[in-house]
Amino acid sequence: MRTSTHILFMAVLISSCTVSAFAQEKLAKELYSKGAMLYQQGRYGEAAKVAKEALAVTEKAFGQDHPTVAISLNLLGLLNQAQGKYSEAELLYERALAIGEKALGKNHSHVATYLNNLAAVYQAQGKYSEVEPLHKRALKIREEAYGRDHFHVAESLSNLASVYQAQGKYVEAEPLYKRTLKIRERSFGPDHPHVAESLSNLASVYKTQDKYAEAEPLYKRALVIDEKALGREHPEVAKDLNNLADLYRIQGKYSEAESLHKRALKILENGLGPDHLHVAESLSNLASVYQTQGKYAEAEPLYKRALAIREKVLGKDHHDVATVCESMAELYRKLGKGDEAEKLEARARKIRSNQ
Repeated sequence: MRTSTHILFMAVLISSCTVSAFAQEKLAKELYSKGAMLYQQGRYGEAAKVAKEALAVTEKAFGQDHPTVAISLNLLGLLNQAQGKYSEAELLYERALAIGEKALGKNHSHVATYLNNLAAVYQAQGKYSEVEPLHKRALKIREEAYGRDHFHVAESLSNLASVYQAQGKYVEAEPLYKRTLKIRERSFGPDHPHVAESLSNLASVYKTQDKYAEAEPLYKRALVIDEKALGREHPEVAKDLNNLADLYRIQGKYSEAESLHKRALKILENGLGPDHLHVAESLSNLASVYQTQGKYAEAEPLYKRALAIREKVLGKDHHDVATVCESMAELYRKLGKGDEAEKLEARARKIRSNQ
């Protein structure tokens, strides 16, 4: 299941620049464009540095409350979110939303983008009660602004479907994903990464309902699309590999799953660095394959590393930390380490009880 976030183009508002501040405003646009390009390439750390500089220049050129500043805030929010820095991303999106509503009006298309992205970062933190109304409001704005079959509408449909899926509401999620796929194929063509995203999302609904035969060809098609469009070493390709690998694991195809997870892990470590949240997820996935096969010695260090990354990035009381604790506890029980397992289970319960 993927949640879509959305980047904006600064040129729309930069065109209103005054001549006296032209040099600064040109620099802001250039920095923003560079940051956006690095973001699209998955080079999040480099992009964040450029985006911070772009924001500072933009604030100086336009003032703190100009809608162009909101666009820069949105980009920096996307980059923080991509690196798992959710609290920082949340603050950036909230400020962008406030500026957008005040400067452009509550029903402007940019406001829908800020609502969408803020909802995505809430969802990443498990704040589901706050997510659904934001996506519904964004969907309404976009349908009124663009019509029901526009690709921006597809993004909102997909994100709302992901909220339903996360809550186990598969009957509500599936038709939204199908509508999204239809819109994106018509808008972008059958071989675009946005189509791959929709294929993976629909496949994940099928997988969760044990409809493996329906899920596998969708995951495979998504992988082929992303490899061709983005390159074999892009982080999105790693997500496709992890998705397909997990489907194979569930079906007991462990050698296929292990091979795909290893490739995904290598891509993510090389592209995002060894301490990224996506690396932690990939480590846990590979550990799960080992654990299912009884390869406990191989699984344990992977879980430990995944736990350390999540604690560092998310804090020690995050629900994703609890998830790793539970997996490790299960592993320790199979190893006969009951005391260690009980400590991890107690810690996981405490984390979840405070959410």
